[in-house]
Amino acid sequence: MEVYIPSFRYEESDLERGYTVFKIEVLMNGRKHFVEKRYSEFHALHKKLKKSIKTPEIPSKHVRNWVPKVLEQRRQGLETYLQAVILENEELPKLFLDFLNVRHLPSLPKAESCGSFDEPESEESSKLSHQPVLLFLRDPYVLPAASDFPNVVIEGVLHGIFYPHLQPR
Repeated sequence: MEVYIPSFRYEESDLERGYTVFKIEVLMNGRKHFVEKRYSEFHALHKKLKKSIKTPEIPSKHVRNWVPKVLEQRRQGLETYLQAVILENEELPKLFLDFLNVRHLPSLPKAESCGSFDEPESEESSKLSHQPVLLFLRDPYVLPAASDFPNVVIEGVLHGIFYPHLQPR
């Protein structure tokens, strides 16, 4: 997994003083998506992470002024922080993966997987998670008859797929 913070923007708000939003780019398994977080979310993550893993230093919570040069230093510091968490931990905590909107799913072996994971996807489609619902390891029609008893599970599934309009009596 690779993580970068390529940019930030300042948001004006009627109810509160303005704030900065950092755009995080996450590259994982050939896929790229973006997440936007405020510094307060980074700080909350840091407080929770340091209870369970060794964490690097996070940039200071207090910034004296909001000039672009200072915000750029904070952006670089937050990027370095995220990258250090990834480098220093073999197993990333679920809390960290959730922060980056990354799902940790066990991967299927290549022979059983459905589809290709090498194709780049759009930002919108990368939010979807595709998992096989039904997977036959062998063709159910050519299964050897192990006994004289029918396999009611396979018969039921096949009946449901090919004859859904027929109701059992």
